[in-house]
Amino acid sequence: MIKKYLIERRSWIILFLCLQLFTIFVTYVDSSIPISSIVYIIFLSFIIFTIFLIIRYNKETRFIRSLEERENDFDLTSIAHPESPFEQIFETSIANQTELLKQVSSQNLVALEQEKDELLSWIHEVKTPLTAMQLIIERLDDENMRRQLTYEWLRIHFLLDQQLHQKRIHFIENDLYIEKTDLQEVIFQEIKSLQSWCIQKGIGFDVDLETTEILTDTKWLAFIIRQILTNAVKYSESADIIIRSYEKHKQTVLQVKDFGRGIDNKDLSRIFEKGFTSTTQHTDNAATGMGLYLAKKAAKPLLINIDVHSEVKVGTTFLLTFPQKNEFINITGICLLCLYYTRLNGISITYI
Repeated sequence: MIKKYLIERRSWIILFLCLQLFTIFVTYVDSSIPISSIVYIIFLSFIIFTIFLIIRYNKETRFIRSLEERENDFDLTSIAHPESPFEQIFETSIANQTELLKQVSSQNLVALEQEKDELLSWIHEVKTPLTAMQLIIERLDDENMRRQLTYEWLRIHFLLDQQLHQKRIHFIENDLYIEKTDLQEVIFQEIKSLQSWCIQKGIGFDVDLETTEILTDTKWLAFIIRQILTNAVKYSESADIIIRSYEKHKQTVLQVKDFGRGIDNKDLSRIFEKGFTSTTQHTDNAATGMGLYLAKKAAKPLLINIDVHSEVKVGTTFLLTFPQKNEFINITGICLLCLYYTRLNGISITYI
């Protein structure tokens, strides 16, 4: 401690010594000054300076010494009593709370899984009477009534389908099955499901597919195209929807172009957000704001890039760019990692 203190004050000590040496030097040079008297004064100065250092040392290091003593006392107490009663109570309380939170989290997870399974089961059960309703509607003689009922039936069917995929999309990696897919077959199947609605609105399709074979998951691709075509039909009136496919930079591009009301530029960056409908058509109660959000989310693990170009009162163009074949190594890695994780945790998964 003393050594540290002297080192910290060395500049002042050196200054004092230099002043004393300077005084001796002046006395030596000037013979009129008695050297004995100067030596005596320097000696007294040294004594006073030493006393001053001792007093300042005690005063300036008192607080530091008290901290060191407390630290030593604390160390000794810790060795004698590794855990005080307060520490034991605190650790026990934390452990109990952690265990309680784990139990509550586990119960909530089980409840959510049960709720999801019940909802999926209910959706599948509702699809049965919906199919029966479709057959009944097709047998109606009144053409106008049949079209109106078909439109309402389609709305219910698409909302249920959207809800079903919304619950499944969180586990999409477990449900992927990458295979060679006929793009034309998928598109025509989705157009067929919209046929009665398109006839009612006077909407046709101009389909020209240069590239028809792609590698993807057929079921989820159909869902993505369904959301885009549904929006195109919903917001168009008496106009053809143009569907094109071509190859660009060794990647297949699918173009879906409509001539509907279009999307405002300020909304383009938000159309894939969950629940977003529109700022210009905010009174549109038919929009749910979930279709494009789910389509974008489903496209991500499939490595499908979705671009949108639109102009108000002119139309909207969706561009789906499919990945190259070698890019599916990433998807395979994700699926294998997911499979390893689920097996490690004892979860059983059925691949469809």
